[in-house]
Amino acid sequence: MGEKGWPTADQFLQNLPFPVLGLDGHGCVTFANRMACSLLDRREEEILGMQAEQLIPGIGRTRSDRNRNIPFCGSRWSVWRVMCSRRRFLLLTPEEKAPSAWEENALSLDADTVLRSLYDDVIITDSRGKILKVSGDFEKIYGKRSEELIGKTVRQLESEKVFQPSITRKVLKEKTKWTDVQRTKGGRRVLVTGVPVFKKNGDIFRVICYSRDITEPVRLQEHLNAMEQEMARLQSELDALRREKRDDGGFVAVNGSMKRSLEMARKVAQVDVHVLLQGESGVGKTAIARYIHQQSNRAGGPFIEVNCGAIPESLFESEFFGYEPGSFTGAGSKGKAGFAERAHGGTLFLDEISELSFSAQVKVLKFIQEKRYYRIGGTRPQESDFRLIAATNRNLENLVREGRFREDLYFRLNVVPITIPPLRERQEDILPLIRHFLDKYRRKYRREKELDAGAVEGLLKYSWPGNVRELENLMERLVVTVEERVIRMRDLPEKMRQPEENFSALFNGDRTLPAILAEVEKQILMEAKKRCRSTTEMAKVLGISQSTVVRKWHKYFPPGR
Repeated sequence: MGEKGWPTADQFLQNLPFPVLGLDGHGCVTFANRMACSLLDRREEEILGMQAEQLIPGIGRTRSDRNRNIPFCGSRWSVWRVMCSRRRFLLLTPEEKAPSAWEENALSLDADTVLRSLYDDVIITDSRGKILKVSGDFEKIYGKRSEELIGKTVRQLESEKVFQPSITRKVLKEKTKWTDVQRTKGGRRVLVTGVPVFKKNGDIFRVICYSRDITEPVRLQEHLNAMEQEMARLQSELDALRREKRDDGGFVAVNGSMKRSLEMARKVAQVDVHVLLQGESGVGKTAIARYIHQQSNRAGGPFIEVNCGAIPESLFESEFFGYEPGSFTGAGSKGKAGFAERAHGGTLFLDEISELSFSAQVKVLKFIQEKRYYRIGGTRPQESDFRLIAATNRNLENLVREGRFREDLYFRLNVVPITIPPLRERQEDILPLIRHFLDKYRRKYRREKELDAGAVEGLLKYSWPGNVRELENLMERLVVTVEERVIRMRDLPEKMRQPEENFSALFNGDRTLPAILAEVEKQILMEAKKRCRSTTEMAKVLGISQSTVVRKWHKYFPPGR
């Protein structure tokens, strides 16, 4: 060691993280540190005595303090000529990392200058972690003046939380070079590399720690990471909005209940969970089933729709599971693939599932559970990978209680129930739907049509028992059949005309108010009877008790009449 705890020139240069070559007056190599030997892939004894120009072509072209852009080991380097302990050395640094302080120095640089140029601070300790030498602006980074540290141990500084962890202690424990990030008492982050200096017997003699304050770069990186995460979140939301706009399936939803139903459909589309769509006829169950399929990872596969109410019980098995050639009288010579087989890789949509017979329910349940089936006349089991969506316009829970639908099949289907509200409960959606369908069929049939205020009012006041399907069909019919450009009240079906017209018919001057009210009550009961399946459901819709419904019905429609 030199004075004041410094290592000798050879010890110091040996552990620098840059290639270093020592030269004599003839340009022959007298010293090569570990990094130089590693990059040249030679032992030091093989290098000593060789001309530097032989090892690194172009290194001796100029006598100035710095050569720029010297090619070496596949990279570009800056070569620095320095004097240390009255000896000449060449230091190679990556071109982009060249220390700016050297640009202003003359040919002779002592060890202190080199250290201060390379690092923010340097700490040298003995084999017990006692600090012998401190160089650099230690107070700026660690909050302690250099003179306060001489004689203290790194364990003391660590316990005082001047820095954590101590890299010197790790080097002493592992007996190897160690790099880690320290946190200081002031909250700064410092990249520290500790290098051991060994005695000839292999014991550690000194530990040299080089430090670089990386607080600002780390903060910048964290800020960039946070910005990237925020950008990813915004991109995800933007993609979702684009997807919603692009693949909304033609849905118009202002009503809160309808928007929640569509949002649930979007969520479940991403996973192969069973979905049960519930709602009256015409509310759009098939459209939502197709939407779920299109938004799922099975969108490239088939969408197989099965109307369970349209298949005769005697043909159900052959239609659903298919059959082998010649398996029964009348069977095709080539056999036939059933719905189960055709749905492989896609979505199987069972509409009107409540209409299945009990025997068919048993077969469908087994198929859903196992995803295996036999063709009629077949002996080998077939497998089908599908996503199941079922739909019904009836209350399956009531059917289960009445013994008309299997409970185990109901629970198998009812994993994620989605209820689509009827149009009469979506008043805020009626006008947007009118405009949507009017525009759709104007474009389709190339006819300029518009609705006057009276027609719009009549459409808004109608109860729409056929729901969205009824509204769409009517708008198509009006666009096609009305000859004038403007569609007026008189063009609407009689049942949709303004209530005042109906009241005019009721009030002809010959009937009293109680008689008129009775007639209105009778018509309301008749309409409720058409829409509801039981007096209990009628009572719920009308907001009166079931016994009141029965009593009023018998009043206007006596039994046996």
